[in-house]
Amino acid sequence: MKKQIEKGQAWLEKLLKLMGFSTAVGIAKLNDDGACWLTIAENKLSSEQISILIGKQGRTIDAIQYLINTVVNMGGDRETQQPFTVEIDGYRLQRQEELRGLVDEVSQLVRETGREVEMKSLSSAERRQVHNFLKESNDLTTESRGLDPDRRLFVKLR
Repeated sequence: MKKQIEKGQAWLEKLLKLMGFSTAVGIAKLNDDGACWLTIAENKLSSEQISILIGKQGRTIDAIQYLINTVVNMGGDRETQQPFTVEIDGYRLQRQEELRGLVDEVSQLVRETGREVEMKSLSSAERRQVHNFLKESNDLTTESRGLDPDRRLFVKLR
């Protein structure tokens, strides 16, 4: 796995350089789910450059994360694949907290009404996070429906 992580780090640094952002990428941590967080160093970037890399509603950083996960793991078997989360300026951590709050609200609504609730405007990575947040729930479950880019996540009673 260390080799895959280093490969991902080098790939991301090269992509950033090709985009005109000459900055380092650090290996922040490995999550419980095995995902490696690669953190783009913002000390050499302006606030405008950071905003460009995050993109509107996180679309650019999501696209970069999708690319690194696809390209670096291409052709490898499941055991050697390494999932990556790309972070810059605390964006992922902040969005994760926002998602947790939203999941808490939606969960409460589903429990109170007994009706399923659609969570709109989530990226595939965010849908995966919500699935993970609720996978241990005894009374709630999640379901994704539709095809990207119109795929939706629903929270409902088990």
